[in-house]
Amino acid sequence: MTDNPIIIWFRRDLRIADNPALSEAAKMGKPVICLYIYESDVARPLGGASLLWLHHSLVSLAADLKSIGAKLYLRKGEAREVLNGVIKQSGADSIYWNRRYDEDARGRDADIKADLKSRSIDVKSYRANLLSEPWTVEKKTGGYYKVFTPYWRAAQAELDTSEPLPVPTALKNYQSELEHDNLEEWNLLPTSPDWGSKMLPDWSPGSAGAAQALSNFLKAGVEDYPDERNRPDNETGTSRLSPHLAFGEISPKQIWHSCKSDITKARKFLAEIGWREFSYVLLFHNPKLATQNFKSDFDSFEWTKDETALQRWQKGQTGYPFVDAGMRQLWQTGWQHNRVRMVTASFLIKHLLIDWRRGEEWFWDTLFDADPASNAASWQWVAGSGADASPYFRIFNPFSQGEKFDPNGDYVRKFVPELSKLPNKYIHRPWEAPASALSDAGVKLGETYPKPIVDHKEARERALANYKQMRQE
Repeated sequence: MTDNPIIIWFRRDLRIADNPALSEAAKMGKPVICLYIYESDVARPLGGASLLWLHHSLVSLAADLKSIGAKLYLRKGEAREVLNGVIKQSGADSIYWNRRYDEDARGRDADIKADLKSRSIDVKSYRANLLSEPWTVEKKTGGYYKVFTPYWRAAQAELDTSEPLPVPTALKNYQSELEHDNLEEWNLLPTSPDWGSKMLPDWSPGSAGAAQALSNFLKAGVEDYPDERNRPDNETGTSRLSPHLAFGEISPKQIWHSCKSDITKARKFLAEIGWREFSYVLLFHNPKLATQNFKSDFDSFEWTKDETALQRWQKGQTGYPFVDAGMRQLWQTGWQHNRVRMVTASFLIKHLLIDWRRGEEWFWDTLFDADPASNAASWQWVAGSGADASPYFRIFNPFSQGEKFDPNGDYVRKFVPELSKLPNKYIHRPWEAPASALSDAGVKLGETYPKPIVDHKEARERALANYKQMRQE
């Protein structure tokens, strides 16, 4: 066996534990070159929030690799050119990576693999970020599942829930120097203005932060998840693992293994891992999931082009406190509670009649956990245009949802502080508050806080009429 190095190409797998590509390379006993490429030829660049997270995640990964004697090399450019340059400079004869599943990445990976193999470079790829490949769980009659419940029932027999791979202990680092970019020069961090520094106190990007988030969640009581996951006023009710999963700082197998001592209590939580798996099935079989309706019926739906309404939704100025709290949480923290995601998405699509793709684009840019499968599948679910979707005529009531899941108004008061002194009775419906209550709370509708951008009843009737029209065409 030659002593030519192996390149480990990191992508959305920024961890050293349970990393098949890294573990298999370590077994070979050859020098390893740990490489992350900031790819310049991608069809859909990462959004601003994701770039911020990526910067700090790479800092964390570099430290983790250093702890086991390896260096993280950073290069920016087209992946094929970067890889060819590293091969030429180092004499590497093998490249290992963990698989990606969106169409653009799969296509580039396939082209790169074919080119490298034609030049006798050994290329190996592994499943690292899913519990099963998107093409493995099929219906008995053939084809993939388009409804989650039967998919998840069948998938659990196919999941790889074996022991997660440990951190490699015998990694042989490549000793010569290679061309290497300075992370700061990639300018991933926002500067004008520096909105990112306000978000980071709530988060710890990297595998250590992921492990801590999982530990905190399990200690808080995963058995309470079925009830507490819908309460945005409860900060410990959800795991907050989604950004860590999106960047591969933790694997679904690590999460599953952490819950194995009591799978029954964790069943509902693990089903959310299942929804993520299902989303990747949908993405694999429907590569245009972020841009094309899964159900072609919706191609004729008449959307409204209202940039002013869109901007008011984005800024959390709709006049509906629960919706506005959610949109401000997103802008301020890079994350939004899942129950609130459904309400805010429904409001954009059904109250404002704005194309779901505009919302998907906004979430892609502002979410730390923006994921090519989950983001698109979930937006289509709310729109009614997706697989196993909520029916279009299911229209979330933007104030009764708040009264049900934020009964004391704590969530609204945190993110819409101009309403903080309103009594609970009116916190979700300030337009119904008497003048005395508004005055006592220092609220002037239309001045300190907007009046509702649309009337709920009229908006609901308009949405249903548009849906009926679509069904008749």
